[in-house]
This record gives sequence, C-alpha cells and structure tokens, in this order.
Amino acid sequence: MSRLHSFDLSDFTLENGLRVLVAPEPQLHRAHLALHVRTGSRYESAKTNGLSHFLEHMIYRGTPRLPSAHAVNDAFERLGGNLYAATQTDFGVFSLTLPAESLDAACALFGEVLRAPAFLDIEVEKGIVCEEILEDRDDDGREVDADNLSRALIYPTHPLGFTITGDEEHVRSFTLPMLREHHERHYVARGSVLTFTGAVDRKDAERLARRDFGALPAGECIAAVPPSHDQTAPRLLLIPNQSSQTDLRVCFRALGEKAPQRAALDLLMRIIDDGMSTRLYHRICDDQGLCYDVSAGYDGYEDDGVIDFAAGVQHKRVDKVTREILSLMTELAQTGPTSDELDKAKRRHAWDLEAMLDSADDVGAFLGVGALFGFLETPLERHDALSRVTADAVREVARTLADPARLNVVAVGLVDAREAKRLEETVMGFSG
Repeated sequence: MSRLHSFDLSDFTLENGLRVLVAPEPQLHRAHLALHVRTGSRYESAKTNGLSHFLEHMIYRGTPRLPSAHAVNDAFERLGGNLYAATQTDFGVFSLTLPAESLDAACALFGEVLRAPAFLDIEVEKGIVCEEILEDRDDDGREVDADNLSRALIYPTHPLGFTITGDEEHVRSFTLPMLREHHERHYVARGSVLTFTGAVDRKDAERLARRDFGALPAGECIAAVPPSHDQTAPRLLLIPNQSSQTDLRVCFRALGEKAPQRAALDLLMRIIDDGMSTRLYHRICDDQGLCYDVSAGYDGYEDDGVIDFAAGVQHKRVDKVTREILSLMTELAQTGPTSDELDKAKRRHAWDLEAMLDSADDVGAFLGVGALFGFLETPLERHDALSRVTADAVREVARTLADPARLNVVAVGLVDAREAKRLEETVMGFSG
C-alpha cells in the first residue's frame, strides 16, 4: 500500500470561503483543475427544474472577452486543454485537463469563464438541451428512462425525484434574469470546492487559486432539505413501451454517503457486482442465462441513497429476473458474504484505489465530491475504513436494505397482463 501511504494533500480555504485542495502527483504528465459546485435538480423547485443543467450548458457559451462557445473552446484547446462539465442531482462539476506548462494561462481563463459567463445564444442552447431531453422520451413524448422513472417513484414529493434536465416546457421558459439569479446563488465560494491534481506544483496552485478564484463571491452554502421516508410497502411502476426488451430497475432506498455504515455498504456492492464472477452476474447470466447483462450500483447523496439493479430482459422474463434479484438480497441479509468473498472485495477495492492514483481526473473527483459534502478522506483513509469492515457488518447493511418499505421496481417495456400480474405478486409479496 506504499502509493496510498505517500499520497500528499494540501487543504486550505481562501479569504472568500472557497476550499482548495491540492494533490501533486509528479509521476503524471497532465494537470487537472476542477470546480465542484452545490447545484443541481435537488436544489430546484417544480418551476425551475432543469435550470442548473441548462446553466451548466450556458457557462461555456462565452464571456465578455470570449464572445462565443467556439472562442471559449478554442482558447483552451490552444493550450492543450480539454474542457468538461456535467450536472448531477446534487452537484455540478467543471474541469480542465491539460499540460502542466499551460496551467497558469488556462487557470486564468477557467476562472473568467466560471465567474463571468455572458449567457450568449440562449435560444440556440435551448434547442440543444431540448434535443438531449428527447433521448429519454418515446415517440409520444412520454418519459421512458427507467432511471428517471425510478427516482420519481422513490422520491414522489422531493426534488431528488426530479429529472436533471427538466422538460422542454421548463427549458423554453428560462430567461436571462433566471440564469443570472441562479448563477449568483450557486456559483459562490462557500458552496464550491476547487481542486488541483496531477502534474501540479503546490505553491503555484495556491497562487493561481488566489489570483483567479479569490474574487469569486463568498455567498452562502446552499443547504439540502432531507427527504422524508414515509414509504411503508413496496412500490411498482409499469410503463408500456414498444421495444425489444423490458428495461428493468429493482431499487432499494439506501443510506447516505455520510452514514456510519458507508464502508460496509461499499463492500456489499462489490460482493453483489464487481465483475462477472461476483454474485449478481454469475447467478443471473452465467448460471441461468436470463439476460445478456445485469448490473448493480449505488447512487449516494449526502443524506440518502439508492441501490439500483439494472437489466434489459425479455418481456416474459421480467418476473423471473426480479425474483432472482430479490432472492439474492434476501440471502445476503440472512447469511452475509463468505470470508473469501469479503477478502476478495477488499483486495479489489485496494487495487482500484491504487489505480485511481494514475488518473488526475479521478483523484480530483474523489477529493472534490468528498470535500463538497463533508466526507473528505484520503485514499489511505478510505482503504483503512474498508479494511476494518466485518462480514457481520455487511450482513447488517444487507438486512437493513432488504426491507419491503425500501423496495421500488420499475419495468419499461411490453409486459403483458399475465407477466405483469406475476411481477406484482412478487414485488408486493416481498418480505425481506
């Protein structure tokens, strides 16, 4: 574990309240710069849903000095950089990967773009975002994205159930004053984290942070309203959709990123799905040939989370695959993992942490998200936390999650009445 032990991290806060993390990795050949911001659909209302995502698109549209999206991209690409941006449910990230020699000039541009967007070509960008929204709709304009539908089922009265993009009606309604207000509220020092990773020098990074982000308005950190948990029985949603397969999601409302059981949950997910030899793929694909691929993942928020089992299956096999997934969770809740499974999961996690150090982008994301939501740890601290997890701790997490009051199932496809009835009986009869 020598590479994890040698990980070097500086953590300081500028006068305006911006937290800055610097993790030099001199063995790498690229520098990475990223700003993580508390923005996203979680902080929106029904009226403004999609505004955070739309604003993300508008950020790179230009500044008073760089009067177009082309000018912005060209300026960074001439320095060898690649711009990236994404909006998640509860945060946005803007990042830049580039040669170390270009960091000084590129950081100045990066600060300018994020501090002073000119909000150019709004109508053009509305058309682009509406095209993106259509990817999750059928020919009649209905929502058919199983992930979006599952979140709405799990969080019916909370913004965690909103889509990130909003809908076309919302996007068409956004105005310049709305964009300016949203930017002034969310793109503030106290609600953001700046990271420098990879081929960076610590003193240079500190100087650049102060020079290019010291003028970012202090603002206030946006607080997240916790979702209620008033579900008392399983929920099932069937959406007819013309397709060759049914898109299935079997979801369990889980724990948040800051929960004491977080390390045990991480190992539980690795035991379920961390390659083709782990329980999920081996059971459903290798042993029974029920579908081509199946996966499981954890979607965590600072105060809540969701475990998703996802599969594309033949319409007539939806109930069978669902029963196998529920059975898998029940077995883990009753007996937990074997010692061999747990040891294997811990070894693979340690190797993945070491591999993360080969990517300045991945290190920046690991640090930035952790600092933004109050669970910052070094790779070694993450490794040590998981190394202490016992099989009993994993079993207890599985027992907590395998609860009928946490189960939500979505099936999007041509499920006939007989199969739908079987699926309903399986879901509503789940006892954990």
